[in-house]
Amino acid sequence: MRHLIIGNGPAGVVAAETLRAACPLDDIRLLGAEPEPPYSRMAIPYLLEGQIGESGTYLRKAPGHFEAQRIALQHGRATAIDTAARSVTLDDGSHLPYDRLLIACGSIPASPPIPGIHLPGVMTCWTMEDARRIAAAVKPGARVIQMGAGFIGCIIMEAIVARGASLTVVEMGERMVPRMMPPGASAMLRARTEARGVRVLTSTRITGIAATATGLRATTGSGETLDAEVIISATGVRPDIAWLAGSGIETAIGILVDHRLATNIDGVYAAGDCVESEEFGTGHRIVNAVQPDAVDQARIAAMNMAGRPAHLSGALQMNVLDTFGLVSVSFGQWQGVAGGARVEVDDPGAQRYLRLEFDGDLLVGASSVGHTEGVGVMRALIQSRIHLGPWKDRLLTDPTQLAAAYVARTQAA
Repeated sequence: MRHLIIGNGPAGVVAAETLRAACPLDDIRLLGAEPEPPYSRMAIPYLLEGQIGESGTYLRKAPGHFEAQRIALQHGRATAIDTAARSVTLDDGSHLPYDRLLIACGSIPASPPIPGIHLPGVMTCWTMEDARRIAAAVKPGARVIQMGAGFIGCIIMEAIVARGASLTVVEMGERMVPRMMPPGASAMLRARTEARGVRVLTSTRITGIAATATGLRATTGSGETLDAEVIISATGVRPDIAWLAGSGIETAIGILVDHRLATNIDGVYAAGDCVESEEFGTGHRIVNAVQPDAVDQARIAAMNMAGRPAHLSGALQMNVLDTFGLVSVSFGQWQGVAGGARVEVDDPGAQRYLRLEFDGDLLVGASSVGHTEGVGVMRALIQSRIHLGPWKDRLLTDPTQLAAAYVARTQAA
């Protein structure tokens, strides 16, 4: 059996290793569009901070790991799939046959329609080559504008500050991380960020970028101009699926898959950031571009490719963010549900925040800042869908009793 995996990020690597364990004699090929060994994009900020070298970003650091696993690594970009012939076309015109195919090609940066967005000095921070360009351009004292204060923007900005740059963050939403945290938590992250010398502009949109004698000038919707040597576009990512046009594989925002991570085409599976799957607890389709979910999907897809039935119960929204040492998390339906109860505890002085969302006596969402000791319990209570019974009222009075509630209700169950 020939297994071809398109994409050598965390999902692709875990799928390949899972396949090898399940199929000792099968042919496994891992295709990567970048020339580097498989690496983690989430490690790029640590690279820019100087905490690790490029090899520190590699997903498997032992020399000869993939050779020992008999997983063939190949460099090339997939440009088309002929699902009838079971063949993938690469950018050099060559073809790779397959019996089972996993698409784990991930996401690509979204490019906002701003005049001047492609000028030299305007960069994304997504690939290893991006990191090299940023490291070369962002020196101590450099003026940097970062567009976007979502999850990706917030993991980049600490690295920019660590390089000694003067940073201005521009976010079109009304608050930082608007798709991850409620207003109270977001305000806490903003205060932490501004305390580190970062200027944060929310409800602000950059409408144009122009070259100047000394670098770049960005104009905002209010008419303010901001000068910089470097502008980093961190306005989000989108599934890398345009190249699938004409393949017959069904897509919407991402590749549509079932609970087995199978597409509508026999023998073709998908996992990771390029996938649109059912959300845990709601049944709505979402693109859940987080590494833990990508890895879970990869394992399930690989088991099914190996002929060992497995299914995923749904994609759980989860975000964990470290903002200048202040850890924030959100899980599940953190925005709340119609008719559901909510409790919120906000202590800006101690930089601690906790909010719980209930649907009946089920905990369906949670967000916190500074409560690292309760992160595992939040996720476990949401995913287990344990009925809290009388503990719901106790948590509405004191939400910090999550651990006690979990122990009591799991023992009762």
